[in-house]
Amino acid sequence: MNNTKLIVKTKSKSYPIYFGSDILKKTGKLIKENLPNVKKICIISDNKLPKLIIKNLIKSLAKYELKVFKLSANEKTKNLKIANKIIEQLLKNNFNRSDCIIALGGGVVGDLSAFISSLTKRGLKFVNIPTTLLAQADASIGGKTGINSTQGKNLIGTFYQPDFILSDISILKSLPTREIISGYGEILKHSLILDKRFFLWLFKNGKKIIDRESNIFLKKAIIKSCKIKCKIVNKDEKEKDLRMILNFGHTFAHSFESAKNFSKKLNHGEAVLLGMMIASELSNKKKQLSFKELLLIKKHYLKLELPMSISKIFKKKEINKIIYFMKKDKKNVDKKINLILLNKIGKTSKPRKFSLNSNEIEKFLNSYYL
Repeated sequence: MNNTKLIVKTKSKSYPIYFGSDILKKTGKLIKENLPNVKKICIISDNKLPKLIIKNLIKSLAKYELKVFKLSANEKTKNLKIANKIIEQLLKNNFNRSDCIIALGGGVVGDLSAFISSLTKRGLKFVNIPTTLLAQADASIGGKTGINSTQGKNLIGTFYQPDFILSDISILKSLPTREIISGYGEILKHSLILDKRFFLWLFKNGKKIIDRESNIFLKKAIIKSCKIKCKIVNKDEKEKDLRMILNFGHTFAHSFESAKNFSKKLNHGEAVLLGMMIASELSNKKKQLSFKELLLIKKHYLKLELPMSISKIFKKKEINKIIYFMKKDKKNVDKKINLILLNKIGKTSKPRKFSLNSNEIEKFLNSYYL
């Protein structure tokens, strides 16, 4: 499989994303090329990764002074206490601004590592090596860093772009199917908000991507997904307006995760898939999305057996909890809840067009239990 390079251009920084198979071993070479002044490197990694992956990375960085932190990566790990513990260690080891942090893991490790990089001495070098489909297709791009608060998900964070991203597609072979479906949720989201042709391609090839029949389909889906996200982030790095459309399905999703206390019963991608289905049905109810297009989305979900039924995951009495966390969403400006809805496949409503009061959303969610 050929290696591909995509350049992300934002107001604050331009940087490359390298895609390919078995390219992890090139990390040292790429750091030398992109960041010639680095002497010390801190790897923050997920302790559930196959040992060979971390071994290959360490081998490629033999010329550098290394520090490795292995974390049990889950949403509960993304907190100030852990961030502070790692920052104190970096300061103790005298890391300076020309030194580097490498995130090796999924979205949780990426969010936490980027947050730590942005704060330590007001900014260390940062390289992201995403190891899940969700992180390769979405979470690693865009420069959002974040940790969770008891009040909700990603409510503490900064904007901080990496120096480069390395997406080794061969790493995805080790992932369970549930993780692939989770990443597929974000890929599908990008098609629904901005590219109907891509949606129709996924409609045809989604099963091949989830079954990992061929790296060619997987790589094409990841690169296309990244291009869509880059296009939006390039225009609106700090989420003032357009970038909010990337939150299609996410206002529901983050609240679902928070209401379940980030338990293993529901991972981020599954919550996004569920949130997008509810947002699509709400879009139809609000006379934005045609019934024909809603059926096309539903057909795709059913064909791939994607999570789409809220009543299978939440009891009716949990709706109050979901609404509580929706009210805390950082995109809300007043007491109302801001939602991105679909006008049609490939086009969303304008950000801030739909601010609904919590009673209306509660009533809508309750209708699933009649």
